[in-house]
Amino acid sequence: MIKKTLYFGNPAYLSLRMGQMVIKLPEVETDSNLLEPIKKQLEVTKPVEDIGVVVLDNRRITITQGLIEALLENNCAIITCDSHCLPVGLMLPLYGNTTQNERFRDQLASSLPLKKQLWQQTIKTKISNQAAVLAACAGHKSPTMQRWIEDVRSGDPDNIEGRAAAYYWKNLFDGIDGLEGFTRGRDGDAPNNLLNYGYAILRAVVARALVSSGMLPTLGIHHHNRYNAYCLADDIMEPYRPYVDELVHSIVREYGVDNLDLSRDLKARLLTIPTLDVMIGGKCSPLMVAVTQTTASLYKCFTGELRRIAYPLR
Repeated sequence: MIKKTLYFGNPAYLSLRMGQMVIKLPEVETDSNLLEPIKKQLEVTKPVEDIGVVVLDNRRITITQGLIEALLENNCAIITCDSHCLPVGLMLPLYGNTTQNERFRDQLASSLPLKKQLWQQTIKTKISNQAAVLAACAGHKSPTMQRWIEDVRSGDPDNIEGRAAAYYWKNLFDGIDGLEGFTRGRDGDAPNNLLNYGYAILRAVVARALVSSGMLPTLGIHHHNRYNAYCLADDIMEPYRPYVDELVHSIVREYGVDNLDLSRDLKARLLTIPTLDVMIGGKCSPLMVAVTQTTASLYKCFTGELRRIAYPLR
C-alpha cells in the first residue's frame, strides 16, 4: 500500500490520539468562545499507519513527542524546512526491520568489487533514464547518451556520469525562453529551487525505504562524504532523479520561467513525487512502492541472492 505524504505550511497543533494524528488549528484551539464539542468537530484526524512522509514547513507548528514516536514506529520520514521553505532536516527511525543486526552485518561485509558493480548498474540506469527524459521533454534523441551507457565501467572510473550530466542539463530545458544555457547548481537560479525541493522529497522516500529494508542509509556504495548521513540514499536515488526532472520540466512549461517561486501550488505538485508512476520489473508502480522493491533487491545483492539491483526504467 502506498503511504500518504502530508504537508503542513500553516501553524498547526499536531498530536496523537488512539493511533490517529490529530490536526488542530491554533485559532480554534485558543478560541475561548468555542465550545469543546465544536472544537472537536473542527479537528482533522489521519491514521498514523497510513502516513509515509510528513513535511513541516512553518515555525509555528507544534508536534507532540507522542506523535513523533508513533510516526517513527510506523517508519515515517519527518522533514523539516528552513525559513526559505526548503527542506533542511530529515528524521528517520533507528530500526525498521526485525533482522536489522544481521542485515547491517551483510551490508558492512559487502566487498569493494561488489559495490563498484552495483554503482556501475546504478549509473547505467541513471543515464538511460536521463536519455529517455531528454527525448521526451526536449526532443533530443542523443546517440551520444546511448554510447555513454555502454561505456560505463565498474565503479565508473572515467566519470561517465559527470559527462552525461553536463550534456543532459545543457539540453534539458532547450527551447524554453529564459533558460538558455541553464546550469544545474544547488544555489542557482530557478528552476534549481524546484529541483532541490523535489530531490529532498525523493531522498526522504529512499532513506525511509532503506531503513525499512534493514540497511544503514549512511554507508554508501559510492558516496562516502564523512559529513553525509545519507550516502546510501544518495546512491540509490540517482536513477530516480530523472523522474523529478521530468516533473519539474512540466511545471516550467505550465507556469513559465517568471513564476517559479516555491508557492503552495508548486509544492503541492512536487509532493506528488512519491505517487509518480514508474515502470519497474515490467509493471507500473507508484514511485514509493518501486523504491521499496529497489532497496529490497539491494539487500539481496549484499547477501548474494541477486546480482542486479531492481531499478525503474523510463
